[in-house]
Amino acid sequence: MSFPPIENHGVIGNMRSIALVGMDGAIDFLCYPNFDSPSVFAALLDDERGGCFKIQPEMKDTKVRQLYLPQTNILLTRFLSEEGVAELTDYMPLGAKPPRTKSAGKVESQPNEIIRTINVVKGAVRFKMLCQPRFDYGRSGHNVQIEKNAAIFTPENQACPPMALYSTTSLQQNSQDVVGEFTLKVGESVTFIFGCVRAAEQPPELERTHARFLETTRFWRRWMAKSRYKGRWREIVNRSALMLKLLISQEHGSIVAAPTFSLPEKIGGVRNWDYRYTWLRDGAFTMYALIRLGFVEESEAFIHWIEGRLRDDAQRGPLQVVYGIDGEQKLDEFTLENLKGYKDSKPVRIGNAAYQQLQLDIYGETLDSVYLSNKYGNSISNAGWQDVRRVLDWLGKNWQRPDDGIWEIRGGEREFLHSRLMCWVAFDRALRLSLKRSLAGPLDVWRRTRDAIREDIFTNFWNDELKSFVQSKGSSDVDASTLLMPMMRFISPVDPMWQSTMKEIEKRLVQDAFVYRYDSNGTRIDGLPGGEGSFTACSFWYIECLARAGELEKAQLLFEKMLGYANHLGLYSEQLGLSGQHLGNFPQALTHLAMVSAATYLDRELSGPKDETWR
Repeated sequence: MSFPPIENHGVIGNMRSIALVGMDGAIDFLCYPNFDSPSVFAALLDDERGGCFKIQPEMKDTKVRQLYLPQTNILLTRFLSEEGVAELTDYMPLGAKPPRTKSAGKVESQPNEIIRTINVVKGAVRFKMLCQPRFDYGRSGHNVQIEKNAAIFTPENQACPPMALYSTTSLQQNSQDVVGEFTLKVGESVTFIFGCVRAAEQPPELERTHARFLETTRFWRRWMAKSRYKGRWREIVNRSALMLKLLISQEHGSIVAAPTFSLPEKIGGVRNWDYRYTWLRDGAFTMYALIRLGFVEESEAFIHWIEGRLRDDAQRGPLQVVYGIDGEQKLDEFTLENLKGYKDSKPVRIGNAAYQQLQLDIYGETLDSVYLSNKYGNSISNAGWQDVRRVLDWLGKNWQRPDDGIWEIRGGEREFLHSRLMCWVAFDRALRLSLKRSLAGPLDVWRRTRDAIREDIFTNFWNDELKSFVQSKGSSDVDASTLLMPMMRFISPVDPMWQSTMKEIEKRLVQDAFVYRYDSNGTRIDGLPGGEGSFTACSFWYIECLARAGELEKAQLLFEKMLGYANHLGLYSEQLGLSGQHLGNFPQALTHLAMVSAATYLDRELSGPKDETWR
């Protein structure tokens, strides 16, 4: 079996779904038609049964370069050889919408499609194409029908939508697959469109692909023009912004944590999770990062989505940890026995049982996002404020409960410092918001609760022997989530108690620029066997803490080291191995937003006078 490195991929998307495109010209991963739909291509998890879509040149000693067209999510893969040079352009169309038609009273939206165009700029090059869909995570067979230059794939599982491959060259059927072979000379090209089956009155318009390319280019460049970041690391910060935008549902305003499932946190290990959902925590942090860059519209859409969740009744309180992109509350976790897993890393999981966990920190992140949205966007509605009051009334009675924590451990509930910290944030931000907007509420009760939480943290989560804040009440473990304490304005970054905590974190969790969440190889606090890689978001939190403490030279050195661990396109997965290999789901929102936060803060400090509008 042959598995390309996780990092050897770019991504394309249209804010409905995302595809991973390898440096070999193969689409190795696609869930369709939505982020959390069953996979159609999943060769990254099983190169025999997962399915893929390859377009590859037949040249010897081929070198490959992959890049994004500037300020866009349009991906270019260039194949170079003495025999010739070819370029593969991949994107999912956006921009001006085609004429809409009505069918059964329903208005059809922009078709959800991938456009792949291969052209030759030197020599004459022969290509092979293989389109090998595997529906319903590879569990459903399908039928194939060739019609002129189109192939229709009809899954046996009727819950999966039929799909089509349209082409400007001839196609042949090979069992359940479709193949093609063709030769192109300089200036010639072939285009493939893969996606929904077009209605007869709305053909695929292969002759309009150049116009759709220009429309999509303009969309991304207009969007990027809204960025107010002009700092030192503009290229990679802009790439992170473009990546985060791809992860935002255009329909719902929610934010998926990552577009993939079950990519392992350790090769051969069991820490393989499905991240194609909306965590309140990740969504709130993403919103903060985009606000920092000047993208306010996305934050308003996310807050609107959150307001819908505030009216839900979750199992463990007014909110639950993670939802489907449409707000679905039940995300049952299953194992796919038919897929082998990336490099035999099993189990391959879909769904996420974390939706049943109690994680109290989500209330702080949610209230922080509400506060920031009001500060930089539209004011909260009266109904929204009443929902906030209802949430705080529940939290005031429950903040002392043990929970499963930010890292979603499966080793039993505890009283975690990070959960307690974010409960403090919830009441602190509600107080700030009520005073700024003159909103009515039991301010004295909130103030007493906030101060009681603060006192509890300094009394029960400080280990005097270690001279450090610890992961949970009564423990001697340290946790990288503690790095958020100064970033949340709970403690001064130069407070002696914080400085000694930083030393303990550095001693036990930091290796050069790599930062681990906790000691997964020692205390087994998460209830799972085996270890994991360093957690890339924690590296950027650590760097921002150094910058906030005035250690700018060290922070800048480590930040630029971390930039070197991005892949060739500036993308990050969830974790990094000691050899720099990417681990976990890819690309991950939490990593990119942590990088944006560190970059903007560090750049601001290096540039001199402070912008007092920052929180």
